[in-house]
This record gives sequence, structure tokens and C-alpha cells, in this order.
Amino acid sequence: MNIEEVQSTAKKQRIATHTHIRGLGLEPSGRAIDMAAGFVGQKEAREAAGLVVDMIKQKKMAGRALLLAGPPGTGKTALALGVSQELGTKVPFCPMVGSEVYSSEVKKTEVLMENFRRAIGLRIKENKEVYEGEVTELSPEETESLTGGYGKSIGSVIIGLKTIKGTKQLRLEASIYDALIKEKVAVGDVIYIEANSGAVKRVGRSDAFATEFDLEAEEYVPLPKGEVSKKKEIVQDVTLHDLDAANARPQGGQDILSLMGQMMKPRKTEITDKLRQEINKVVNGFIDKGTAELVPGVLFIDEVHMLDMECFSYLNRALESSLSPIVIFATNRGICNVRGTDMNSPHGIPVDLLDRLVIIRTQTYGPAEMIQILAIRAQVEELHIDEESLADLGEIGQRTSLRHAVQLLSPASIVAKLNGREEICKADLDEVCALYLDAKSSAKLLQDQQEKYIS
Repeated sequence: MNIEEVQSTAKKQRIATHTHIRGLGLEPSGRAIDMAAGFVGQKEAREAAGLVVDMIKQKKMAGRALLLAGPPGTGKTALALGVSQELGTKVPFCPMVGSEVYSSEVKKTEVLMENFRRAIGLRIKENKEVYEGEVTELSPEETESLTGGYGKSIGSVIIGLKTIKGTKQLRLEASIYDALIKEKVAVGDVIYIEANSGAVKRVGRSDAFATEFDLEAEEYVPLPKGEVSKKKEIVQDVTLHDLDAANARPQGGQDILSLMGQMMKPRKTEITDKLRQEINKVVNGFIDKGTAELVPGVLFIDEVHMLDMECFSYLNRALESSLSPIVIFATNRGICNVRGTDMNSPHGIPVDLLDRLVIIRTQTYGPAEMIQILAIRAQVEELHIDEESLADLGEIGQRTSLRHAVQLLSPASIVAKLNGREEICKADLDEVCALYLDAKSSAKLLQDQQEKYIS
């Protein structure tokens, strides 16, 4: 019996519009590969975005902004996601849409500032006293409930930790048992417990439990070296907004007002400038001591033409700040009014802000590129489609739009299954096209039957 490889289904995520994007698809020299990392075409735009990634990694892009401009459905959001994938998980990436700033509870500039600070990371390095090892025993000790009745409560927990040098048994208080349950710690996991705070961190599963053909989607780690009790450098990644939110939230006392406040659903409140300045002062102190490092991330603002003059003037100032992330804007507008004014401007952005931007243009896709993109989408969605139907779907995309063609894939596969087939054929596409209208056909229908609609 030949066993090769089993694909794990444990961490399967929902399929979204840009699930297939895994990077920018560039060679080490920076040249774009025709079809790589889920991208097809857009070579110049991808190479330009690759240079931006290099500048971000070398920390030479602070205070600058990038504009992705092009017609709808040309891969602007995909490019921004490609940039975030290239930067890796340690660099904060905060996506937002221009219309998010219009809230009844919070000022527009406050929403922008909050997202700016979400996109700035802080890497804190601390030497802490920890207990580290592979869990060999995990037994909670029950005591009689203090409130009376028949129930029992957890009084303490006995945990056995093993390293290469030896094994230690610890008795810990009940609050640490709660933290162990939250982290889903089981016997055979490698963990560390901070001696001062009692914080528990699960590092992974011990590699002694790894087998050649393993079905678990687990990260296996070696058995820790040294003693169970040791000093360890712990690296923690937080964003400035995390620090703002943690310090703005009242810690809660025992008086009736505090208890009422904790029970009620918290409303979205503004974080004051004074608090932010205090946090900046503390952060700068950490950076000067060398215990922390600032990691400028990426703030991606889609549909930037939805912002108004107040937001644009705020962005002008925010980009000059010393604590500023790399900002990527995206828009599909040509020359139009800046929102809330009678002033015409390219992309609906004031000229003084346009002056600060590096602009990358995305091109419309050709028929061959469209067919390749549809083939990738069908593969990601695990749909089977024959060559003829794929070419036909490419023609539909050219006639209507790429987005409409992609949206027809799933209904066509359901029609094929109802007709007793696994593979999508031309007849299924024709049936689906008859059921659903695209934007251009709908607009034409409205024009032809104008008298039947209320206008």
C-alpha cells in the first residue's frame, strides 16, 4: 500500500475574492514572472510594487505614499494584498475603505488616526523569568466550593514540565489553569509560563509526537534545552493602537458605577490626543533604551476618492509625522470632483496630496490573461471546467467584466451537478448567462424600458 501525502482540512478557510494571491510573483532579480503566486499579467505594476516592498524592508519608505490607479477589476486590491504577503506576518497590514471614516459616533480624523496606529508595530524584547518545557502532566485539584452547594471549584493545578536537562513538577493557582485552558494546552505541548505575571504561551507540539504521515496541522518544536526555570528573551509584537486601547479602557473598580460600566455594552469612544502623546513618550523611551523596535507597517485605503477635504488635509499632516506607516491608496476614478467640493482633480484627490504620491497604473486584462485568471479561480474553488467552456467564459469576461465572469463559475458548477455532471460545459454557462444579467446588459435594459420604471 503506497501512502504519499494527505492534505489536512483542519485549517481550511473560506474562499474569498483574493484567496489565490500568495505574493507578487517576482524573480530574485525583481523581474515579474508571467504567471506566479496567483498573479497573471500586470508585469510593470508588480515590478513597481516589488521595489516598494524592498524600500519598506530597508525602512526607506516612511512618510511616503503609493497610489494604485486603474479601471475596475484590474487587480489593485490584489496588488496591495500581494505587497502584504511579501512583507510577511510580522509587518502590520491594516486594510480599510474610504467610506469607513463616516461614522455617527467618532470623528473622521479619529477613524484615520486609529487605522494609522493599527499599521505601526512595536517589537518589544524583554528578559523574563519563565518555566519552560514539554507538558508531561496536567492535573487540576478540586476543592469544595466556597459558595456552598454541591459544586466543586478548581483550587490549584499540578503541571509537570520536561526539558533535555530534567523534569519539574509545579503547583500553580487556579487562574493559571484558566489560562492553560484558553491556550488549549494538552500533555505533549511545549509551553512557557511567565513567573511574575503567570501568562501562559503555547509554543507548539513536541516533535517527539511527530510522525512521518501526520494528519494534524500542527507546528512541531524541539524539546527545550537547559533547566525548566530560566531567564528567556521574549519578543512580543503589538501595534500602537493596541497600546492606546489597553490604556484607554478603565480597569474597573468595585463601586457600583464601575460594575455597571463593565456590564453594559461598551460604546466606541475616542482616544484622546493627550493619551497618545503619553504612549508615544513611553514608546520612544523603550526605543532609546534598545528594548523595543518600531516596525512601520502598511495602511491600505481602498476607494480613496470617498474621502473629503478634511481627511485629505489630515493625511497631508499625518504623512509627515515621525510615527507614520507606509500608506497605499487605491482608486478607479478618473478626473472627478473632490468629495464635498466643486473642485475637479485627477482620481478625486487634491493636487497637493497627489504631489506626495508615487503612482502605479494597472492595465486592463487581455483575453488570454482573463482565461488564465479564470482557470486559477476554478482551481482555487475546486471546480472542474473544460477548455472550450473556459474560452467561452473568457469571451463573456471581455464582453462584460472579469468580475462578472468569475461570479458565474460557482452557479455554473451547481447547474452542472444538477444535470449529473462534475465538469462545467458550455450548456451550463449558457443557462447561467440567461439567468443573471451583467451591469452593461442591465443598464441597456433600463434604457430600453425606461417608461416602465419610476425615475
